[in-house]
Amino acid sequence: MKSPFVFFSVLLISVSLPNSIALPDNFLQCLTENSQPTNPISDAIHTPDNPSFTTVLQSYARNLRFLTLSTPKPLAIIAAKHESHVQATIICSKKLGLQIRIRSGGHDYDGLSYVSDVAFIILDMFNLRSINIDIEDESAWVQAGATLGEVYYRIAEKSNVHGFPAGVCPTLGVGGHFSGGGYGNMMRKYGLSVDNIVDAQIIDVRGRILDRKSMGEDLFWAIRGGGAASFGVILSWKIKLVPVPEIVTVFSVDRTLEEGVSDLAWKWQQIAADKLDNDLFIRLMLQPVNGTQEGKKTIQASFVAMFLGRAERLLSVMNESFPELGLQAKDCAEMRWIESVLSWVGMPKGTPIEVLLDRIPKGVSYLKRKSDYVKEPISKEGLESIWKVMTEVGEVAMLWNPYGGKMSEISETETAFPHRAGNIFKIQYSVNWKQEGIDTTNHYVNLTRTLFEAMTPYVSKNPREAFLNYRDIDIGSIGSHGNGTFQEASVYGHKYFKDNFDRLVQIKTRVDPDNFFGYEQSIPTQSSSYSKIL
Repeated sequence: MKSPFVFFSVLLISVSLPNSIALPDNFLQCLTENSQPTNPISDAIHTPDNPSFTTVLQSYARNLRFLTLSTPKPLAIIAAKHESHVQATIICSKKLGLQIRIRSGGHDYDGLSYVSDVAFIILDMFNLRSINIDIEDESAWVQAGATLGEVYYRIAEKSNVHGFPAGVCPTLGVGGHFSGGGYGNMMRKYGLSVDNIVDAQIIDVRGRILDRKSMGEDLFWAIRGGGAASFGVILSWKIKLVPVPEIVTVFSVDRTLEEGVSDLAWKWQQIAADKLDNDLFIRLMLQPVNGTQEGKKTIQASFVAMFLGRAERLLSVMNESFPELGLQAKDCAEMRWIESVLSWVGMPKGTPIEVLLDRIPKGVSYLKRKSDYVKEPISKEGLESIWKVMTEVGEVAMLWNPYGGKMSEISETETAFPHRAGNIFKIQYSVNWKQEGIDTTNHYVNLTRTLFEAMTPYVSKNPREAFLNYRDIDIGSIGSHGNGTFQEASVYGHKYFKDNFDRLVQIKTRVDPDNFFGYEQSIPTQSSSYSKIL
């Protein structure tokens, strides 16, 4: 099965810090004093004069745009090995006025978990990745630094008929992925990751470890889809496992404009959300490719699917609901659910599932991502206009991810994640490139913005909604300390969270009144001037 993702080889870049910035002399002493003697923090500290610093910094950075010589670097990286290391980092950073950036996987598209333009520390969670599966209880406690691949592998170790609804990229760290919603190819059946989280541990601004009972339902609501980094540091999640059949089926079918993409994309919009069996998820990937005529581009549409059942029933569902695609038995591949995780990212059949334990992708690239939501079907005329722009732009792909099913049954106020009923699909705009340089970066970023603007007539409005886990600094920011105006924050706040934004502000103000956990797109605190607007 063809991979929907493109990776390039890693580019290692030396790092340097501005001469005017230095780590406070008493910071390391503070860390030692505030961590447990039985779990010394010294081995978790990486400073620029340590040979391991560059390796640790780059190992969990997934966008080469933020690994250049000019990219601001942290004063130190605390790769916590014990919960007391997280507590000490929070307490000492707050005491000495240092900002922390919290990284559990590094897949945030605009690099906010490992870049800042003020003096900062990276609190890296990759060492905290224990996974405790309880099949009898059908639950698991998962630490924030575990990857999805590790979670899926550990579940499969215990059971062939359990899984978890989360993302399709195995190297995602669960800390940030879950807190932004957690979106994957079982969401039409079981909803998002946050819809299947029953408890959590978070370390707050005072260094306290809180679970669901001690943090209270308001904060537990906020961290499920509201971006937990605005409120504290997630230590672990308790997830509810979901049933999966012993055999699932996947397929990937490609069509071009000449093979009727416009008609197929139009039909896909009619059925992919609320008129298909909830066991079936069909992602539509659209990208410009070279056509049969020299110098002329066409659009290739890839219908990539995962079905919770056998091929025979899948073919029946498709023949009834989407016969236009012409799916045949030879297009379908049956396998265990854990094997479908590998298939979805392009691993050949027979690949050992142990590769899910590989935490580092084979390569990373320069990249830009943006997002949109679509609530009304795009007409065939509209689709033709879109194809025209895509072929003119030439480099930017779109991934259309269907909603409906379970997502239409859950209230948009149930968790902080608001994008529920009424959405047909979500769009990811995607471009990757190999060459470094400011001019090259500007070129590709501007191409993405051009396609994004061309989609304006077809997507959600007032607000034009966006997906938090496809972090996009284009839609507004309030400075590295998160200290802008409420009006500035409300721009991205309402795009990401809609009317849930106001409740998130109130919770933020209560649990982090000094806005220690502030960054460019964090939830702001509520001041006296804010209350006049709320």
